[in-house]
Amino acid sequence: MKNIKAIIFDAYGTLFDVNSAAEKCKNKIGDKWEGFSNYWRTTQLEYTWLRSLMNRHKDFWQITEDSLDKSINVFNINPSMKNELLNLYKVLLTYNEVPEVLKSLKLKNFKLAILSNGTPSLLNELVKVNNLENIFDDIFSIEQVGIYKPDFKVYDMPIQKYHIEKEEVAFLSANTWDVSGGGNYGYNAIWVNRNENIFDNLDYKPNFQIKNLLELIDLI
Repeated sequence: MKNIKAIIFDAYGTLFDVNSAAEKCKNKIGDKWEGFSNYWRTTQLEYTWLRSLMNRHKDFWQITEDSLDKSINVFNINPSMKNELLNLYKVLLTYNEVPEVLKSLKLKNFKLAILSNGTPSLLNELVKVNNLENIFDDIFSIEQVGIYKPDFKVYDMPIQKYHIEKEEVAFLSANTWDVSGGGNYGYNAIWVNRNENIFDNLDYKPNFQIKNLLELIDLI
């Protein structure tokens, strides 16, 4: 980790809490809100992978809406909640430690960037509503290459922009498939394991896993 020049973060589930939209509606949804939220997220990811494989691209916002439609039907949620949930997804909250850590890293001599499936407008809005303007050097969206993670064309964008080597990137994600994608590409991939999950068997094991981003400071 001594030769790191860029620290690159996944957005959804790593910096921004994907469950915070449904959690704000838990009084309306009831006890099944968390299962519903997890199903929505899983379906959303499945649609990104399937559309990449089928060469039938839709942007992340369209996929988020499509996966919400299915989740509402599966969990028998009142359809009138759809617009409320979508609007809340545009303003997801960060995890508690994220602003402090990012502002601390900004004082050091690293390139800081987001590398995400999200559309540029969605990502810029999340950064704005969480008061993280002027933190990131770049916000890389898969829309620049037209295919979703874990395709290597996504992970290659920061390398091409910064003219650095793959091993000079610290890449952080809470998604095990994304850590494997970045690690197999050649990044120093760090797993943000917030929920004590088990890592996947995808031909890559991260050298480091952390419980939250505060532990990143010690690694760097």
